[in-house]
Amino acid sequence: MSQLLDELRKGLNGRSPLIYLYTPEEGRALAALRELAPEYAGGADNVHLWDVVNGLPGLPGETRDPAAAIVAATTSEREGFFVFKDISNYMDQPAVVRALRNAYNALQNKAHRAFILLSPDRVIPTILEKEVFVIDVMPPAEDEIHAEVTAIQKFYPGLEISEELFKQVELTLRGMTLNEVSHIMHRVFQRGHIEKSEVLDEIFAEKERIVKKLGVLEFVPPRFSLDMIGGLENLKDWLTHRQRVFTREAVEAGIPVPKGILLMGVSGCGKSLAAKVISTLWQVPLYRLDMNLVFSGMYGMAEAAFSRALKAVEAVAPAVLWIDEIENALNMEGKGTGQHSHMFSTFLTWMQEKPPLVFIAATANRIEALPAEVIRKGRFDQVFFIDLPTEAERKQIIEIHLRRNGVDPKDFDMTYLLVTTDEWNGAEIEQAVIAARVEAYQEDRVFNTRDVSTAASKIVPLSRTMREQIKFIRNWAYGRATLASKQSRMGPRQAT
Repeated sequence: MSQLLDELRKGLNGRSPLIYLYTPEEGRALAALRELAPEYAGGADNVHLWDVVNGLPGLPGETRDPAAAIVAATTSEREGFFVFKDISNYMDQPAVVRALRNAYNALQNKAHRAFILLSPDRVIPTILEKEVFVIDVMPPAEDEIHAEVTAIQKFYPGLEISEELFKQVELTLRGMTLNEVSHIMHRVFQRGHIEKSEVLDEIFAEKERIVKKLGVLEFVPPRFSLDMIGGLENLKDWLTHRQRVFTREAVEAGIPVPKGILLMGVSGCGKSLAAKVISTLWQVPLYRLDMNLVFSGMYGMAEAAFSRALKAVEAVAPAVLWIDEIENALNMEGKGTGQHSHMFSTFLTWMQEKPPLVFIAATANRIEALPAEVIRKGRFDQVFFIDLPTEAERKQIIEIHLRRNGVDPKDFDMTYLLVTTDEWNGAEIEQAVIAARVEAYQEDRVFNTRDVSTAASKIVPLSRTMREQIKFIRNWAYGRATLASKQSRMGPRQAT
């Protein structure tokens, strides 16, 4: 609430007679106005509400008409905040616009008088832009979420969320309105018991539904951990060492907070999985931006949809924004339209000016398409190159996928499998293990080394079909990026 109160004070201290609150949360906005009313509206009760159904009670005339209501409030001697709900629906009416301009001229520099235009839609005619003080109300902060969850918990005696889980719940609820927080926590408590996995799954499912309304963002639940990645020790060390730095406490202490990383390299070697792992390790939500949907036109003009997505991520900070195949997503080859070029420039500017607790995790396959202004220091904290796994890394990857498929790696001939999968990427190894398990399941038995070998014989690895391209990628990356692995076919290099 403190941020909303601060923004309102700025407008009121400047004697702005027209203040536009852009928010779907009427109750939260009204609570803030009532808190400020004794200081700025001449009394705690001086918050007067208008809507098209009830008009402005207590004022003469037919005040359900928006223009008439604005005129009545302007000419009235009554002090206070005059809150006009959903006034954006009438901003196309010349009489309403003129009435608001008259109110601006009549009320500016007057204490204890202000019109609050409250709406979940941002509709401001060009003619009013200079007169209106606009506040984009951010979603509830941690203290508001904490207070709301605590209040709801009191309705369910005997049910209590542990302190550790409470912190995770607060973090996961970031970005929701207080009404959404209320509904979801009532559902959680209605279960009659508190299980960590069930509570978080309920919130994740709700966040997925909410993000789907925006269309171009996908919420990715934090279900991926470091031990699911084979190798890539330099990358793992870098992420682990910065875990404590990506916090509000670090920002308040003036510590430089990580901005983002660019993961580039051979396809199928774990770039996307590494991006997903960040959210679990740092305990922050992860959102994937689907640029294909941005440009599809399904969610309005591409630039507007892109801007809404970036603002949405800012609102839920701390958060990780994942952009897959960034060279294609933002058309970094420069072969697109002027719209593509403008959005690319917008994105670069946003990267420099975004809030500190929005971390960008970008992946790229065709790294030669990346312009210098993207990979230079300052855009990303680090650029990692992910090569085909070494033998030691392949051993880890094979063991990971064998365990994930319900068998003990000790029961397999690892030496034979390492020879069979030489120069394979992680995705190819995973598919060979899955295919072996499926084949054995058909025969109602546990799969073995021979099954994996048989499945592997039917796979043509990328290192063979795209040998020249992989060689080119390695040559390009040498000297331009830090190796994600401590050892590589390119030789050892340490992360910085």
